[in-house]
Amino acid sequence: MSSQDIAGILENSKELDRLRKELEDVVEKPGDTSLTRLKILYSQGKELSESEVNASNALVTQLDALMPSGPTGQPRRRIDGSEQKRKKMKNDSDISRLPPSMKSQLEAFASLKGQQVAARVTGEDAEKDEWFIVKVTHFDRETKEFDVIDEEPGDDEEGSCQRTYKLSMSCIIPFPKQNDPSTAHEFPRGTHVLAVYPGTTALYKATVVNSPRKVSYVLEFDDDEEDGALPKRTVPFYNVVPLPDGHRQ
Repeated sequence: MSSQDIAGILENSKELDRLRKELEDVVEKPGDTSLTRLKILYSQGKELSESEVNASNALVTQLDALMPSGPTGQPRRRIDGSEQKRKKMKNDSDISRLPPSMKSQLEAFASLKGQQVAARVTGEDAEKDEWFIVKVTHFDRETKEFDVIDEEPGDDEEGSCQRTYKLSMSCIIPFPKQNDPSTAHEFPRGTHVLAVYPGTTALYKATVVNSPRKVSYVLEFDDDEEDGALPKRTVPFYNVVPLPDGHRQ
C-alpha cells in the first residue's frame, strides 16, 4: 500500500469525525433511535478505519525491513536470478556493435572449438617463440582469449601429461583445412613460413624451396643441418602457416 493510499484513509477518518460531531448536534425525537444507531455505526466505521491505517503502517515497516538497503533517494534494486543472462545479452549487444570485419573474425575464432591450431605458448618476454599444435577447447568472445590443450607434450616436459593454456588471439594461427586444398596458402619460393617439423607436433621457421603440388611444400628448416647442408623436407599444406611478424627463434 502506497503512502497516498494511507493518506486517503486518514482523510476519510477525519471526515467520519466531522460527520459524527454534526450528528451529535441533531436532536433525536422521542421514541426514534435511528440517530443513535447511526452514531454507533459511524463510531464503528472510524475504529475500523484507524485499525486499517495501523495495520497498513505495520505492513510497510515489515516490507522495508525485508527489502535490500540502497542509497537514499534511489530505487531499490530488483532481486532476480537473471544477472548472468543480462550480462550475456550485454556482451552480445557489444559484439553486434563491432565492425563487420571484427565480427567475422570473432565468428571464425569461435568456430575453431575442437580443432587443432598453431599456438605460441611462450610469453612476450621469452628469448624465443615456441609454437605447438594444440586443440581449442573454448573461445571467450568477451575476453577474446582461447582455452587450448597440448594433447602430446614432449617427453622432456615434467610429468609428460596434457597441458592447458589460456592464450590471446595473437597467439593463435588456424591451419588450412585438411580436406580442402583450396584453403592452402600460396607461398612463392624463398618465403619464410612456420611449419610442423615432420614426426613432431612442434612448429619451426622454414624456407619454401618448392611447392610442386598444392597439397604439399618442399621446405628447408632452420637449424636442421645434416652433413653441412639443410635437408629438404616435404610437409603437407595443412601443416604450414605464414611466419608471424616478429617471430623469434
